[in-house]
Amino acid sequence: MLILLPPSETKRDGGDATPLDYSALSHPGLSKTRRALVRRVSQLARTPDEMMTRLKLGQKLAFEVERNRTLAKAPTMRAIDRYTGVLYEALDAPELDAAARAFLTAHVRIHSALFGLLGAGDPIPAYRLSHDSRLETPTVKATWADAVSKELLAHQHELVLDLRSEAYVALGPVPPAVPHAYFLRVVTTGPDGAQRALNHFNKKGKGELVRALAQHGRDFGTVEELIAWGAASGNRLSLSPSGELLLEV
Repeated sequence: MLILLPPSETKRDGGDATPLDYSALSHPGLSKTRRALVRRVSQLARTPDEMMTRLKLGQKLAFEVERNRTLAKAPTMRAIDRYTGVLYEALDAPELDAAARAFLTAHVRIHSALFGLLGAGDPIPAYRLSHDSRLETPTVKATWADAVSKELLAHQHELVLDLRSEAYVALGPVPPAVPHAYFLRVVTTGPDGAQRALNHFNKKGKGELVRALAQHGRDFGTVEELIAWGAASGNRLSLSPSGELLLEV
């Protein structure tokens, strides 16, 4: 089973003194692209005003420019611990036990705008780059879309749960040749009985689901097995008529 997560705009400070090591990152086929994009971002950070404009940063976020300028020598931290924000707060990976964290390392990939697909245990520095950051050609989307999709082809025999936002899906769609991939949408049922997609609580629901999966520790082979586990564990999962996986909260 493969679980795809979006990144978070916010990152935790600090980490291990060991600097960025591309050979320590999952999906080595992306290394050349990663190196080139890190160089572009670091060079752009030498012109702070330009970087703040392109990344749409206000003065309160000026510290992000220095993060980008020092990418190559900054401390690193496991990706699953680096990201903060609603989804990652609900997941609360730092408080999971060793077995649950090992599950995350084996089964979770985080789709970074700077590094492409990252394993949960990959050591990365803090950085600032978003799916819609206004880089000159090639754009962030052009940089990653084909490369990430190609990497996902290696998972065509697995159950793939795509918990990314639609914006990050566009940065690397799961190819049609991966037949057991399901985009997850978080919904609620209103008083009228109609299901509606959620926004803010969508992230919280996704984080709580991944935490429950990590604590359970089972590598599900089919979506039917996953839905049956959900029914027994209080995670209300179902398939929509269009083939999306729905999580009702």
